[in-house]
Amino acid sequence: MSGILVQRVFYLQIVKGQEYFDDYKLQIQKTRSVEGTRGNIYDRNGKLLAYNELAYAVMIEDNGDYESLTQKNKEINKVVTKVIRMVEGNGDSVINNFGIILDSNQEYRFMEKNETARMRFIADVYGKRTIDQLSEKQQNASAKDVIDYLCTDKISGYGIDQKKLSPAEVLKLVNIRYAISLNSYQKYIATTIADDVSDETVADIMENLDSLQGVSIEEESLRRYTDSVCFANVIGYTGQISTEEYDALSKEEQEAYDKTDTIGKAGIEKTMDSVLQGEKGEEKLYVNSVGKVIETAKGKNPKAGNNLYLTIDADLQKVAYHVIEQELAGILISKIKNIADYDRETVQEGNDVIIPITDVYHTLVNNDILDMKHFSAEDAREGEKEIEAVFLERKEAVKESLKKSLQDPQAPALTNLGKEEQAYMNYLVNHVLSSSLMKNRIDKGDAGYKNWKKDGSINAYTFLQHALSQNWIDTSLLREYVKGGHTYSSSEELYNAMIEYGLDQLSSDSEFDKILYKYLIVGGSVTGRQLCMALFEQGILQEDAGSYEGLKAGSVDAYSFIMSKIENLELTPGQLALEPCTGSMVVTDPGSGQVLASVSYPGYDNNRLVNTMDSNYYNKLVMDKSRPFYNNATQERTAPGSVYKPLTAVAGLTEGIIDLNTYVNCTGSFDRVEPSPKCWIYPGAHGPLNVEGAIAHSCNIFFYELGYQMSLQKADGTASGQTGGNRTTDGASSFSSRKGTDILKKYAEEFGLGSTSGIEIPESEPQISDEYSILSAIGQGTNNYTTSQLARYMATMANKGNLYDLTLLQKETSSKGELIKEYQPKVKKQATNVADTTWNAVQSGMRQVVTSTYATTFSKINGSGVSVSGKTGTAQQSRTHADHSLFAGYAPSDDPKIAFSIRIANGYGSTHAVEIGKYVLEYYYQLTDPSEILTGKAFNVSSDIIVTD
Repeated sequence: MSGILVQRVFYLQIVKGQEYFDDYKLQIQKTRSVEGTRGNIYDRNGKLLAYNELAYAVMIEDNGDYESLTQKNKEINKVVTKVIRMVEGNGDSVINNFGIILDSNQEYRFMEKNETARMRFIADVYGKRTIDQLSEKQQNASAKDVIDYLCTDKISGYGIDQKKLSPAEVLKLVNIRYAISLNSYQKYIATTIADDVSDETVADIMENLDSLQGVSIEEESLRRYTDSVCFANVIGYTGQISTEEYDALSKEEQEAYDKTDTIGKAGIEKTMDSVLQGEKGEEKLYVNSVGKVIETAKGKNPKAGNNLYLTIDADLQKVAYHVIEQELAGILISKIKNIADYDRETVQEGNDVIIPITDVYHTLVNNDILDMKHFSAEDAREGEKEIEAVFLERKEAVKESLKKSLQDPQAPALTNLGKEEQAYMNYLVNHVLSSSLMKNRIDKGDAGYKNWKKDGSINAYTFLQHALSQNWIDTSLLREYVKGGHTYSSSEELYNAMIEYGLDQLSSDSEFDKILYKYLIVGGSVTGRQLCMALFEQGILQEDAGSYEGLKAGSVDAYSFIMSKIENLELTPGQLALEPCTGSMVVTDPGSGQVLASVSYPGYDNNRLVNTMDSNYYNKLVMDKSRPFYNNATQERTAPGSVYKPLTAVAGLTEGIIDLNTYVNCTGSFDRVEPSPKCWIYPGAHGPLNVEGAIAHSCNIFFYELGYQMSLQKADGTASGQTGGNRTTDGASSFSSRKGTDILKKYAEEFGLGSTSGIEIPESEPQISDEYSILSAIGQGTNNYTTSQLARYMATMANKGNLYDLTLLQKETSSKGELIKEYQPKVKKQATNVADTTWNAVQSGMRQVVTSTYATTFSKINGSGVSVSGKTGTAQQSRTHADHSLFAGYAPSDDPKIAFSIRIANGYGSTHAVEIGKYVLEYYYQLTDPSEILTGKAFNVSSDIIVTD
C-alpha cells in the first residue's frame, strides 16, 4: 500500500506536476484590458486644446470574503463611508456620475430629461437587458423609488439605512455602491471612488490601508481641456460608455470596446473617438477564489491614440467668444431700465422691448444664480434672512387663497382673475395636478377641457370637478390624503384630497417658488438691495465690504450696483439668461471649407464633466435657461433675414427675371398683395433702385417685387419674363407662390442651404422656405438655417459658386508626430450657370454695405486697405421679442480668405452683429491691439437701432 501511495504521489507531483500547475494557473488567470492613452487635440497652429494628465485616484475592489449579503453590505458601507469622509475632509470630491441627483428641494430626481435615456438607466438599475423587460411598476418608478430599491432590496440592495443619513449622504453612498456593482461580475476590476485627489488624501488613505478592505491609490490618466468654456461646444468631453451607447455599436465595434471604457460623449471627442481612442493593452492577473488579485504579470502594452489637429484658430476662437460676451453685456445695459412693472404686450415692434430691472433681480433666483434653499439655512446672513421672512409669509397667504378659491363653486373664471392670481392657479392646476394626477388621461377634445385650457371661461373648481367626473384623476395617488386612507371614497372626499395633494406639492416646488419671487420682486416686497446683498452672502460675488455695507445701509443704489456688475462681467449675459443672452459666430476659409472658428455663447466648463462627471453641475447646465449645452453655431436655426437677399438676387439675374438695368421704385409699401408688406424704411422710401443698390440699401420692396415676378407664370406654365430694363406683367399670367419658392429653393441648394454643412459635430437640418414666395425672397417665410450653414452659403458667395463641405479636421498624426492623414477639401458642387456679371453686381452691392451703410462702423478697416463685403439681416421672432441680429460677409473682397456668419438671438437688429464682426476683423487683421478689444467690460453700444433691413 505504501509503495502504491509513493508511486501515485510521484506521478502526480513529478510526472504530471507541471501540467496540473499550468491548468491551475489557467483557472485563476484573468486578463484585464488596459486602455491606451487618448490622443491629444490641437488647433491649426499646434496649440494644445485637449490633453492627458497623470493624477492619483482612490480605487476600491470588491475582493472581500463574506458569509452573507448583510455582512457584505455592512463591511463595504463602512469602508466606503470612511473613505468618503477622508476624501471630503481634504477638500476633494467623490464620484458623482449616478443617474439620480438632488434638486434644490433636496429631493431625488432623474438626471436625464430624455425619456428613452431615463428608461435605459432604470433598466440598468433593475438588471434588465432591455427597457421592454421592465414591469409596469418599474417603468413608472420615481427617482426615490429607485433609491429605495437600491438601499433596501433583499437581493440587490446595499443595506443603507436612509433614516440615519441625509439624502446627500445616501446618494454619495449609492453612487459608489452602484459603480462597484457594475464590476461585480469581475471583482478584480477596481472602481473609482474619487479621482484627481490631493496629496493629503493620498497620505490619509495610505496610512489607513490596513483598515480599508479593497481600497488602493492608483495613478490614472485624466482628460484636460484648455480654455474649456470657449471650446466646449466644439471639443465636447469624455466619459464612461453607457449601456445604451454600447448596445448601439455594431458587433465589430463592440469587440473594440469594453463596458468600462472611456469614450467621447460630445463634440469632436465623440465623432472622432475611434481616432483618439488608441488600442487596448492587456494585463495578466492571478486571482484567488474570491477574486482578489494575488499576482500581476506583464501583458501586451497599450498603444496611444492618434493626435488630431483641428482647423480652428484657437486665438481667433477665444477673441470671438469674448467679443460676443462683451457685446451682449453692452446690449443688456442699454436695454435695462430702472422700472418695476412692465408689460411687453404694449409694444408695437419687438425692438421696442425693454428689460425692467425687476427682470434682472428675478433672474438671480429664476436661473438659480442664488440658492433659494440657502435663504433658510442656519448660516444664512442678513439679506437672505430678510428675503426668507417675506417669502414664507407670502407663500402661506397664497396657498390659503388658492385653497379658498378651489373650494368655492362661485369663484371667478380663470380669465377674470388678476395676472398674479392667474399665474398661481395655472401652475397649480396645469403643472402640478394635470401633469401628475391626470397624466395621459385628459381628453383634449373635451369641451370642459377647452373651456379651461383655451378659453379660461370657467373657474378651477368647475374644471377639477369635471376632471373627477370624467375619471381623468388617478385616485390611487390620493390615498394618503383621504381621511382614514379609504380605498373607496366619495367624490367630495376625493376632491378635497386632490386639493390637499396639490397644495402639499407646492410646499416643496421650487418652480412655484420662483413664480412667487417674481411677484414679490415686482411688488417691492423683496428688494433689489436684499438680493444684491445675497450675491455677496452666497459668494457669487467676491466679498466687498464697502459695497455690502453700503447696500445694507441703503447708501449704495441696487440698480447702479447691479448694472456695474453686468458692465464688468462679474454677472455675465450667460448667467442672467435674459434676452439677449446667446450668440454665435462661424468663420471659414472659402477656398477649402476649413472652419477657423465655431463659437457658441455661452459655453460651459467641460473639465467638470470629463473623467467622473459632476452630476450637479451637469444638471445645472441642463436646467440653465441660457442653454449652454445647445450649440448656437450649429443647432440654433432662425430665418436669415436680409442675409438671404444676395441669393435671391443671383436667382433673379440668372433666371432672367431681372437684369442689371432693372429698376424697381421703392415707395415704402408693396401694394401688389394684401396686407401690403412694408420696407424697413417705411414711411420713407428708397426710390428707384437696381440690384446693386437694392443689396446695398437692403430694400425690401425690390426683393418683394423680385419674389412676386418669380411667382408669375403664363397659362402654358412658362415664366412671365422681363423685357429690357422695365418691369412688365403679362395679363395672361397667374401668381403661383409655389413657383417662386421652387426657384428660390433651386438656388438655395446651389449655395448649400439644402443640406447640413458637413461640419463634424451635431448640426440641425436646414429648412428652405416652401411658402410665401414674396416674404421668402427677403429671407423670411419658412427659411431657417444655422450660423454654420449661413457661413458656408457666404463662403460660396465669396468664391463665386464653389460649394465646399465645412470641416473642423486638418490632419491626424501618431503619438510620435508622424503624419497619418491629411484631410483634403471637398467640393460638393459648383454653380457654373451664374454669369460673371451677376457675381460682380451682387458682390459690388455687398461691398457697398460696408463702405456706405456702415462706413462709420468699419472706418478703421476701410482706411487700412482691407476690403470687406457683407450683408446684414434682421429676422423677426414675434411682436413681444426683439428681432434676431445677423451679419455675414467675407474679406478681402477681391480675393476672399475668410468668410463669416454672426447671429445674436433677440439681438435688437443687425447693428450689434455688425459690431461683433468689426471687432473680430480688426483683431484678425491686426488693426487693433487685442487688449483694446478684450477689455473684460461690456461694449458701449447705442440703445438706438440702426435699421438697415
